[in-house]
Amino acid sequence: MIPIGRRPGRCKLRHGCLTVLLALLAAMAQADEPPVGTLGVVGSDTMAGLMLRWGEQLGERHPGIRLQLQASGSASAPPALAAGTTRLGPMSRPMDEEERRAFVQRHGYAPVEVEVARDALAIIVHRHHALESLRLTEVDAIFSRTRRCGGERDITRWQQLGIDDRAGRIELHGRNPASGSHGFFRQHALCAGQYRQRLNEHPGSAAVAAAVTESRRAIGYVGLNHLTPGVKALALEDHEGTRRLPDAEQVRRGGYPLSRSLYLYANLPPGEALSGPERALLELILSPEGQQTVSELGFVALSEAALASQRERLGLDAPPP
Repeated sequence: MIPIGRRPGRCKLRHGCLTVLLALLAAMAQADEPPVGTLGVVGSDTMAGLMLRWGEQLGERHPGIRLQLQASGSASAPPALAAGTTRLGPMSRPMDEEERRAFVQRHGYAPVEVEVARDALAIIVHRHHALESLRLTEVDAIFSRTRRCGGERDITRWQQLGIDDRAGRIELHGRNPASGSHGFFRQHALCAGQYRQRLNEHPGSAAVAAAVTESRRAIGYVGLNHLTPGVKALALEDHEGTRRLPDAEQVRRGGYPLSRSLYLYANLPPGEALSGPERALLELILSPEGQQTVSELGFVALSEAALASQRERLGLDAPPP
C-alpha cells in the first residue's frame, strides 16, 4: 500500500536528485582541497638539481606536498617504474626499446613520456686549450674503439689534431653506465659503438668537469649545466661542414648535433587521472615559473609550442597570463 499523499515517482526522483547532488558537492569539495602527499621520484642525476628546485617551488605553492628524490642515474628509472616502486622517473635520454618492453610486459600499457626541458652534451677541454672544434668523426675516433661513425684511424694523441705534441696522450673522461649521458653519448656520438677501455668513468658530470679543469691533456663530455669557468666547450662540425656551439638557440632547435631532451616518465594507467600532487608538479614544470628554473640552472627552456603540446596531451590547463 502506498501511503496517502506520497507520490512514488516523485519520491524516487527526489532521492536520485539528492544522490547526484551529494556526489557533485563531494567532488567539488575534493577539487577545492589542496593537494597533499609525498612524490617519490627515481632517476637521472643530471636532472637532480632541477628536480630538487622544482620540489622546493612545489612546496611553496602547495605546502602539503613533499618530493623525495633518489638520483641514481637514468638507468634506475625504468626498473623502478616497472616494479611500481615509483610513479615518476626523470631521464636524460629516452627509454630504450628493452626498457619499454619490460614496462609493458609488467603493466600492459606504455609509460607516459613528458618532455620537460632541452639540454645537450658539450665536448669540453681545458679552458686554455688550443683546440676550438672537432668533426663528429673525430669525436668518435677519440672516444670509441670501434669507429662506427666513419673515422679512418684511432685518435689517441693531441698531435693528430694539430696540437703541440707536448700535450701528449689524450686523457678521456666521461660518465658511468648508470648515467643517461653515458648511453646518449654512445648512441649519438659513437654511432652505438664501444667506448675505449681507458675511458675514466665518473658518477657525475661535476667530476668530469673537475678532471678536465685540472689537465690540459683531458677531454670529456658534460651537460650544459656543468660548463664551468675552468673548461671550454668545443664547436662540433657536422657532416655538411657546419660548425655549431651548444648555445641555447641551437640546442632548442636541435641544430647542435648532441642536443637532447630531458624527460619525466610516469606510470599512469590509461583512463586514470593524475593524482593531485602529480598534477601539481607537472603544472609547475610546464609553467613559465618552472621553465625559468630550467634556464636558471643552465638548461634550455622548451618553446611555447612544445609546452602547449605537452599540457594539451596531459589535460592540463594553460597557466594564467
